[in-house]
Amino acid sequence: MWTSLLFGAVASSALIIGALIGVRFELPKRVLAILLSFAAGALITALAFELFEDSYERGGIWRAALGLFLGAIVFTVLSALLDRWAQPGKRTAPADEFRGSAKLDTDAAAQERPASKASARGAAGLALLAAVTLDGVPENVALGVSLGEGTGGLALLAAIFVSNLPEALVGAASMKERMSSPAIVGLWAVCGVLLVAAVVLGAGPLSGADPETVSLPLAFAAGAVIASLADTLMPEAYEHGGPAVALSTAAGFVVSYSLSLA
Repeated sequence: MWTSLLFGAVASSALIIGALIGVRFELPKRVLAILLSFAAGALITALAFELFEDSYERGGIWRAALGLFLGAIVFTVLSALLDRWAQPGKRTAPADEFRGSAKLDTDAAAQERPASKASARGAAGLALLAAVTLDGVPENVALGVSLGEGTGGLALLAAIFVSNLPEALVGAASMKERMSSPAIVGLWAVCGVLLVAAVVLGAGPLSGADPETVSLPLAFAAGAVIASLADTLMPEAYEHGGPAVALSTAAGFVVSYSLSLA
């Protein structure tokens, strides 16, 4: 129990740290891109060696594949709805239709930001908060399951931490023109508490459940992660960082993989 609380607190602390940085500072876009791409590399390790592999070993390839596609579909559909909410009434031209995610309003957290409507920015931050919660609950449940069964979880912990940090930073910065700083940090802290509870749930009741039962939420988390990589993190990182983000993505993968061997 105490270990799961500690790991949950460490993983979720990135939300509060990111929110505090987001409401106080504005960072260069290239720095934001490096943070996002490093997080993407770490998440690749987590979904391949912590989430999907564990799901396959517990429930076989068909159950793992089904859970992965369910997670990807649910995240993709809800992410599209959140993007529409973040930019209400906007009609994009075909050439610009798939340029990044409206949720991840990196312009709001960057020093070189263009003028934009406050209402759109606030909605983008709230949409990103909802997306982090959607993505984070199955990830943190999977982290709790790993802890409850003594199978490590360091790589997944690192991946969750480094992905939470830039998302909370950008989300909090996006909310600044609509909400007060204490309210913004409070919202991200509530999200953090919810994700800590997900870790405890995974380490408690679910860790002793039938392996085939646990296989589905693990694969679902992997699907949500891979969808978030393709839908949000990688496109945004490349848009603002260019080809150089390939190196920071590789660095995130190596660091996370190294931790998985510990």
